[in-house]
Amino acid sequence: MNALDYRSFAADWEHQATIRTRPRRLLEDDDKLIYPLCRQPLVLSAGFLEHCPQWRDFVLVQTLYKFLNDVVIFETEIVDRTARSIAKNRFSIPFPTACRYDAMTVVVDEDYHALVALDFMQQTQEKTGIAPLPLPAAIELSRAIPIAQAQAPAHLRDAVELVCVAIAENTVTHDVAAFAKDDSVKQSVRGLMADHLADEGRHASFWTCLVRLYWQTASEEDRDGIARTLPVFLQHYLTNDLQRDFDRLLIEHLDVPAHTRQALRVEVQTPAFPITRQHPLIGNIMGFLRRSGLLQTSCVAHALSAYLPAAGGQS
Repeated sequence: MNALDYRSFAADWEHQATIRTRPRRLLEDDDKLIYPLCRQPLVLSAGFLEHCPQWRDFVLVQTLYKFLNDVVIFETEIVDRTARSIAKNRFSIPFPTACRYDAMTVVVDEDYHALVALDFMQQTQEKTGIAPLPLPAAIELSRAIPIAQAQAPAHLRDAVELVCVAIAENTVTHDVAAFAKDDSVKQSVRGLMADHLADEGRHASFWTCLVRLYWQTASEEDRDGIARTLPVFLQHYLTNDLQRDFDRLLIEHLDVPAHTRQALRVEVQTPAFPITRQHPLIGNIMGFLRRSGLLQTSCVAHALSAYLPAAGGQS
């Protein structure tokens, strides 16, 4: 694929973008969950189920607040920044005009997603009467991208940012899809996720195209430099340290005996998924790297060999 083959997403955006096509989602007052149980292991732990199941809704509401806050950070501080830089031709990698126009539609979408997330946080507080606990000021991606960039020469910092954002945008699509399909969750929350997914599917394709365009013109030396950053990025991006910190904060705010609190602390210490080829998001990430052409490059395949199938193949 070269720049002449790039197909703009502008027409799709005009007819599909949620900012143009979706009504405001209103939180229902029903008995369905406000957040999926399977996405908050604390409420499914043996100690929690035995000693304080009455705190389930409080924990789920707080976890929703964190999720929505993470969305705001992801959209406005990370994706918006990269897309806006491309749209305004301030990125060190030049892209065709059509790409830059599409990048601005991404900016509009992502800022709208952040607005909707803030709206839902306010609706949730009004409906439940539960105020959010202090929320994290960063997400894993906030830390992972600068750490990965620090592994590369200065002239590759934007290229590393592009690849990292593209990985994240392709990962979040699958994550949101699973959320949107959970029938135990309130319809408005599922609708919120479905709306987000409708835009993120288009964004995932957009970022994949941009990475493919860049990779075709990158020198072998630059490809090697970027490949070396990828394992570092994945180790910091896929960690659940911030979630465990938040879960510990949640535990401190439960009105339970000290021994129960200590037992719950122990249960949230263990990482849910080691960062190996079996991690549930690795398959999605490897799929993106194949679609964008990176994984077919020997330096990338070598750098990420620990995440490829045990036989060493790339299929």
